Parts: sequence; structure tokens; C-alpha cells
Amino acid sequence: MTASPSGLPGLAGIDHFGFTVPDLEEARQFLVDVLGCEYMYTLGPYQDDGTWMSDHLNVAPDTVMRRLHFFRCGGAAIFEVFAYEAADQRREQPRNSDIGGHHVALYVNDLDAAVAYLRERDVRVLGAPTASKGPSEGQRWVYFLAPWGMQFELVSYPGGKAFDRLPSPAQIKKQPHWRACGDD
Repeated sequence: MTASPSGLPGLAGIDHFGFTVPDLEEARQFLVDVLGCEYMYTLGPYQDDGTWMSDHLNVAPDTVMRRLHFFRCGGAAIFEVFAYEAADQRREQPRNSDIGGHHVALYVNDLDAAVAYLRERDVRVLGAPTASKGPSEGQRWVYFLAPWGMQFELVSYPGGKAFDRLPSPAQIKKQPHWRACGDD
């Protein structure tokens, strides 16, 4: 198969982000009551005695999808939140350095107010906000953890990022090597 030189035909954006949680009601409470997402609807349960779920969803054949909730967060972003039962289910959250490690970044207008809000609600915030350097200069960010250990990030760049002011991607290649955010 030959890839298109311009990428996936018709790609218009990201539709949703799906993740699995150990306790769907805990996730619902956190997403709605703490983050302010809007609960939309629930589907499930689903169980398949054949191979449809393993063929289409990459789960073990005996997996049961107990339920899944849909949430709208900050306008257009959709979270599809699953609760599965599977004999071989891994229960620990991956770190960012682990294969499959990930985080969800949420844009906020006032990073300091958002961090204070999370801390007032006993959400574990990982350190103090960091000011990015290099192409992302102008951005500040900080990670926090959901009650089940999933990594989230708050980002804010009200004045834009340095790369927004560069005329073209070709000029970035001509710049001296950019240091990672947080490097001095």
C-alpha cells in the first residue's frame, strides 16, 4: 500500500478520545463535577460470544463492555469512557514513558486559577506550572491525575506560541536546535 503524499484522504480533525476506567461512576463524577464536562449519554452493555469484539475492538474474546459514557468537554471535544470486564485486563495506568502511555491536554485561559481550583478539590497536581521554551515558548503547562491515575495536562498560551509566529515550517529546520521545554 502506498501512502498519499498529503496524508490520510479527507482527514478533518480528531472526533473523540476514548479511554477505559476502573469505575465509570467515579469517572463520571470527576469529569462532570470537577472538570465541568457535560454528560451526554450511555450505551451498553455489550457482550459477544463470537469474535466480533476481538476483531473490531482489539479486546480478548471473553471481554464484556459493561457500559460506556459519552461526555462533551470544553465545546467540541468528546470523551468516550469505557468500563470493561476481561479476565486478562491490566489494571495499572501506564506512565508517559510506558508503551501506550498518554495524557489528555486541556486548554485553559488562566492556568494559575485552574491549578488552584484543582488543588482546592484535592486533585493531585504534579509540581508547579512549567514555562515552555523553544517553539512552544509562550505556553505554560502542568500535569494532574484523575482519581484512577490517568494523566491529564493543563495548557495555556493566551499570547500564542513561538511557532505560531514563524512564517513557515521550513524556517524551523534552519533554526538552531530547540531545547526541550524546561531545559535551561
